[in-house]
Amino acid sequence: MADTVSAAGPSVTRHARVMPDQISTESAAFLRSSLASQPEIRPDVVERAKALAADPSYPSAAIMKSVAGQILASPDLSEDAS
Repeated sequence: MADTVSAAGPSVTRHARVMPDQISTESAAFLRSSLASQPEIRPDVVERAKALAADPSYPSAAIMKSVAGQILASPDLSEDAS
């Protein structure tokens, strides 16, 4: 397969090498073992969450406006015709 690429200079033809799909379970095993070595409950994270939940100014108004804007700007997937 060849692609022709032209930018601000002369066009260049590149030949893309088609590689067969491959899967390696070695990295999945590494991830599983790393996950298994982590504690199920992390007390430091629980304490931070408790502190944030008790803080009446969290999240800030600026964060809430930003999140609201992102929600409003996102497409309505229920109206997707595909």
